[in-house]
Amino acid sequence: MYFKQITTPGLGCFSYVIGCPAAREMIVVDPKRDVQDYLDISRQEGMKITHVIDTHVHADHVTGAHELQSHTGCDIMMYETSPVTFNFTPLKEGQKLTAGNAGLEVMHTPGHTPDSLSLLVTDFSRGQEPWMILTGDVLFVGDIGRPDLVGNAKLDEQITNLYNSLYVKLANYPDYLEIFSAHGAGSLCGRGMSSKPNSTLGFERRHNPMLGFDSFEAFHLAMSQEFPTRPKSFTHIISTNASGARLLERCPVDLAMEPDRFEERMLDAAVVIDVRNAAAYAGFHIPGSINIGFEPSLANWVGMVVDPKSDLLLVVDSQADYERMRTELHRIGYDNIHGYLMGGIESWVFSGRPVDKLSIDSAQEVEQCLEDGKELSIVDIRTPAEIAQGKIPGAATVPLIDILDGKFDLPEEDHHIIYCASGYRSNIAASYLQRHGYWNVRALAGGAIAWTRAGYPLEK
Repeated sequence: MYFKQITTPGLGCFSYVIGCPAAREMIVVDPKRDVQDYLDISRQEGMKITHVIDTHVHADHVTGAHELQSHTGCDIMMYETSPVTFNFTPLKEGQKLTAGNAGLEVMHTPGHTPDSLSLLVTDFSRGQEPWMILTGDVLFVGDIGRPDLVGNAKLDEQITNLYNSLYVKLANYPDYLEIFSAHGAGSLCGRGMSSKPNSTLGFERRHNPMLGFDSFEAFHLAMSQEFPTRPKSFTHIISTNASGARLLERCPVDLAMEPDRFEERMLDAAVVIDVRNAAAYAGFHIPGSINIGFEPSLANWVGMVVDPKSDLLLVVDSQADYERMRTELHRIGYDNIHGYLMGGIESWVFSGRPVDKLSIDSAQEVEQCLEDGKELSIVDIRTPAEIAQGKIPGAATVPLIDILDGKFDLPEEDHHIIYCASGYRSNIAASYLQRHGYWNVRALAGGAIAWTRAGYPLEK
């Protein structure tokens, strides 16, 4: 049996290739939208892609099922009640598929979505018992799938489904069964996933806190607590996956643009995303642009900040960066990408067009101002859990998601110093505030990490 886990950086997504070179057949599970990895494996290993299976209608990334079907003619398979409008081959509870020595058995495991499935995987060349289980978004390493994405009206039903899938259905399987999920660290489909790419059912039973409740009531209470903020992109991604993602070759692309053409598209209300690092953006940038750097999680934060239906223009350092960003944006359904600024920010500057700057203050500068008794508006935009570990003395607390939702009261004329953990999110917030009229906003270089490493205290 051939088995390979493929990681999608930035989104924390895993997809899988299962097949048999002797039988020249392979099945792809939960594919990312850019499908070249699967096509390369197919060619290199001499296996034809016969089926592609989505374990559920994904919320955080656009499926590559339709791209693979356009390249290979493979069947798209999902659980029989999946709420989609395109043609697919329905899978039923207990149904078995084979690709030579590889065997898959379908398990209906609702909870993350009502139509989620898992796949028991058997290597018949080694034995007749399942070796591993692909759990989709029901069970992760160190966590379980969030049940809230289908809406509050079905939350109680989903929590019950999730409990039955985890505590009743999976209870029938042995500890040695290996677990491979559809997500890992960095994904927003759970709350505390491990960075380890796989585990065993026995280890999770011992050490996964979400499998350790002694009653349904305790489980229900834990699953009724707050979940990670739902990005703006999730509704759009669910809709895209339910109706069938358009093929990438049909997405608009104007590629490199001279400053005059770039400016024309800006005046047509396109959103400009500048992916350069915080220091480069601070030096000078196009007025109204939003800074969302490549690292650590560009796709997740674009999904928080930018409407998925927006026309997008990109400021990057090279065509290679543009290609990388375009791929990441396509993965989350941001298809209206009209190109990038030819020659980078320098071409804009040398064209004589106006630029803005984002002032960055060091920890020492901020501390000196506090020592001198100067009135400062210091704004901590981290999550409540981060803030609970300590904040800069006197700082106001306004989580970034509240800034993006307009739920804040900061006087436009004040000098605001924004900080997060490392500086990544503060640049997002500061550039967003600049775009909305806050011209005296600044960012703390290095955030809380730099503050504490400079030897300055935090208050609780």
